[in-house]
Amino acid sequence: MAPLQVQERTTIRKVDYNLALVVLALNVIGLINLYSATHGPNAKSSGNLFWVQVAYLMAGWLVYAGITFIDYRLFLRLAYPLYGINVCFLFLVLIIGRASLGAQRWFDLGFFHYQPSETMKLVLVLVIARYFHTHVRPHGHALKELIFPGLLVLVPTFFVIKQPDLGTGLLLISAIFTMFLFVKIQRKVLITSAIILCLAMPIAWKFFFKSYQKNRILTFLDPNRDPRGAGYNSIQSKIAVGSGRLFGKGFRKGTQSQLEFLPERHTDFIFSVLSEEHGFVGSVTTLSLFGLLFLMGVRIASQAKDKFGVLLVVGMMSILFWHMFINVGMTTGLLPIVGIPLPLISYGGSSLLTTMLGLGLVSSVSLRRFLF
Repeated sequence: MAPLQVQERTTIRKVDYNLALVVLALNVIGLINLYSATHGPNAKSSGNLFWVQVAYLMAGWLVYAGITFIDYRLFLRLAYPLYGINVCFLFLVLIIGRASLGAQRWFDLGFFHYQPSETMKLVLVLVIARYFHTHVRPHGHALKELIFPGLLVLVPTFFVIKQPDLGTGLLLISAIFTMFLFVKIQRKVLITSAIILCLAMPIAWKFFFKSYQKNRILTFLDPNRDPRGAGYNSIQSKIAVGSGRLFGKGFRKGTQSQLEFLPERHTDFIFSVLSEEHGFVGSVTTLSLFGLLFLMGVRIASQAKDKFGVLLVVGMMSILFWHMFINVGMTTGLLPIVGIPLPLISYGGSSLLTTMLGLGLVSSVSLRRFLF
């Protein structure tokens, strides 16, 4: 047998199939709940969303497989060009993007609605991982050394918040801050940053938060202050989650979702559908799969052969973690509602494809721990 064929077979055997199986399990849970959420008795045109998601998922697995066999170190050279292109897209979407529900976040490509903020999450991880890979400070990064990566984060975050999409903007900051915790930063910088953040919060509340954003936070603190308006979504979601009890009401038997009391049940509130129909057991099973995915990410990061690989995995897993944390928190009433989907579960083409691309990069890092 030719040496090249032997090498190809060896490479295929080294693929992290456990990671792929956990991702596939979450995909299946997502499709089951999406089918239920879009096939209620009053559903009309929403039923085709399920088949659209199936098509996106098939494309997502092709992306996952393709990226797995590409050396992730290729993105060391591509990080800054991709960042520049994506920032341009974020700027252009504010001018010529498609507006929906008071936000201008998408490019209408006819067959596909492209959301630049989704790919920006991945690109930002790449560029921050590239920066800290090439800027090593054994005694810790000082404040002046964090100005440039800080600007790299703030520029796209500003454009995302202008769309407006405060939830994604905060998610970008949270994910990259998590990456910062995995590089050595001087303690005084962390303390100074915490003080600045505390001082900035009341200023942001007074001068930068829009009235509907303030209303969401106030309604989170007291949902009953406007039960038919700003508090409606939170109240209906908590009813759905609580009514599922231990084993749930059964597939397609949830009253809140099937009778359409629950808004955006196929995207932002898909976890509420899951909890109502499959109960505490279904919810814990899904969250346990996410927990297993994160543990696998920790293992892969610890075994990566270079700092770029470590930070790449940490960044991708941070994005997934904060997505899950915020979505589950807002559907259960523990966090304000900010419109963040549940990765691998909620409906959405851009979100699913970029998530599978990011997981493909994690799989690529895992594969190459054996190859060099």
